Amino acid sequence: MTKPFLPPINEYLYNLEKIWESNILTNMGPLHVDLERELCSRFGCENVALFTNGHLALEIALKALNLEPGSEIITTPFTFVSTISSIVNQGHIPVFCDIDDDCTIDVDQIEALITPKTAAILPVHVYGFPCDVERIDEIARKHRLKVLYDAAHAFGVRVNGKDISQFGDISMFSFHATKLFHTIEGGALIFADSALKTNIDLYKNFGISGPETIELVGLNAKMNEFQAAMGLTVLPYLDEIIEQRKTIFERYMQNLDNIQGVSIFPCQDKNIDYNYAYVPILITTKRNEVFDVLAANNIHARKYFYPSLTKVECYRQYMRNNSTRKAETITEQVLALPIYPSLTFEQVDRVCRTIQEAI
Repeated sequence: MTKPFLPPINEYLYNLEKIWESNILTNMGPLHVDLERELCSRFGCENVALFTNGHLALEIALKALNLEPGSEIITTPFTFVSTISSIVNQGHIPVFCDIDDDCTIDVDQIEALITPKTAAILPVHVYGFPCDVERIDEIARKHRLKVLYDAAHAFGVRVNGKDISQFGDISMFSFHATKLFHTIEGGALIFADSALKTNIDLYKNFGISGPETIELVGLNAKMNEFQAAMGLTVLPYLDEIIEQRKTIFERYMQNLDNIQGVSIFPCQDKNIDYNYAYVPILITTKRNEVFDVLAANNIHARKYFYPSLTKVECYRQYMRNNSTRKAETITEQVLALPIYPSLTFEQVDRVCRTIQEAI
C-alpha cells in the first residue's frame, strides 16, 4: 500500500558521519537535539519530545497528563489498535464514541458519554482528516477534560492556517516508516505546556534525572541517533513529498469519481491544508471481493481499519449501550489504496481500472 520515502543515500551518510564523530548512539544525543529543534521550527511550537515509536509516545502522554487511575477516556473504535491498547496499558478505561462521515470522532455524541469518571478525550485524526478541533476544545473546557490527539496520520495538516499540533493538550505523531514523515521507527509528542517537558523526558528514560537519581517510574522510549539522522535527512523533502502525493491523490479522484458503488472522501475544505497521506475509499457492496481481485492483480490495498475494535474480543468488554454503528459499517466498506511519491499515473490508472472491472 505504501513505500517508505528514502532520501539520497549520500545525504543520510553525511548525517551518519556525525554519529561516528560524536561516538554517541542514543540517550538524547546531538542529532536528537537537532531534530527536536527542527521540528519545533516546522510545527511552530516550543515543545517537542522524540520517541523510539509512536505507541510509547502515546502511553507516556497519558502518564504525563497525570490522570486518576481507572479514569474513563472517550475515544473511537475506528483507529489502529495502539490507540486503545495505550489507554488500557495505562490502567484507564476506553469509552467508545461513534464516528462522523469523515471517520473522525462524532462530536455530537461526546457529551452523552461523559460521566464523573471521565478525565480525557482521545480523538484520532483519521487518514489525516482533522477532527472538529474547535468543538472538541469547547467540550473539554466546559467539562474540564484533557485532550490528547492521536495525530499519527496528520503530520503537516493545518486548520485555518494553524498547525494541527497546536490543538488540545498534547498531540502524538507517528514517525513509522510507512508514514508521510519518518525516522525509520519513531514518534513525537507536541505540547504547549512547557511544564510537561521535564516529566515527559524523564518518563522516556526510566525516570532517570542524573547519574545517581531516579525521580519516577519510567520506560525506555528514547529515539536513537540513527533514527534522528533519518528524520533530519527526510524533513527537507517534506513539502515536495506532500506535493507529489497531492498529484497522485487527484489522479485517483478523477478516475474514481464516476465508478458506481465507490465513494470518495472530500479533502477540499478551504480551511484545511491536507497532507494526502492516504487514499481511502468506501465500496458499498462486495468490498472483500474487490480487495481479493486487487490482490490477485498484485495491487496491495488495505482494509484500514478493520475490524472495528468493538468487535475485537479483548476490547469488547468496554462496549456500552451506545451505538457505534457507523464505525462498524465503515470498517466493512473501507479500502486504502496504494500511494507513495514514486507511484506513476499509469499505475494509478491500473488500480482504478481493476476496481471498476471487479465491481
